Amino acid sequence: MKLPFHVIQLLKGRSGTDLRLPSDCEFLSLDIESKTGVHIGATTLKRLLGFAQDERTPHTSTLDAIARYLGYAHWQELSKIEDCGNSDFDSSGDEVRSADLQSGARVEITYLPDRKLVLEYLGDSHYRVDSSENSKLQEGDEVEIHHFVLHHPLLVVNVWRKGKSMGQFTAGRVSGLSSIKLI
Repeated sequence: MKLPFHVIQLLKGRSGTDLRLPSDCEFLSLDIESKTGVHIGATTLKRLLGFAQDERTPHTSTLDAIARYLGYAHWQELSKIEDCGNSDFDSSGDEVRSADLQSGARVEITYLPDRKLVLEYLGDSHYRVDSSENSKLQEGDEVEIHHFVLHHPLLVVNVWRKGKSMGQFTAGRVSGLSSIKLI
């Protein structure tokens, strides 16, 4: 079994490694064990990341350890959160879509460990950062964001700082957004 793409992306973010080479699984194995106390062998991680072709289903304890490493209580919680976000026509109170906002609207978001942003909507999925606490985004940055989803990472399509494109940015990679408020 290969892990879903979004879980692999979360593992990359949490470990700070691109996980492009099979040898990266050695580091990931040590990092998971140091943070969870559970050993997952590099060979198992190679299977789960798709470096080795093997369709064996991993033990539940292995998947649970990966979920804990990513900040979730267990694998079912991680799977449920991600499954709800992958394909869904329903809009819930846990989501704010840029297309539904008027220019001048302000959105406040928080994410772990102690990050807080207030963004002013400029239109066409663009925002200006009005205030930033403990975030790499700075006041005055302009960002392109299509939607905010509670408990999911914030995906910023592009960041412009002083008119210069800084590229993509992801916030709350492990635990997602803690809160979203229209203010």
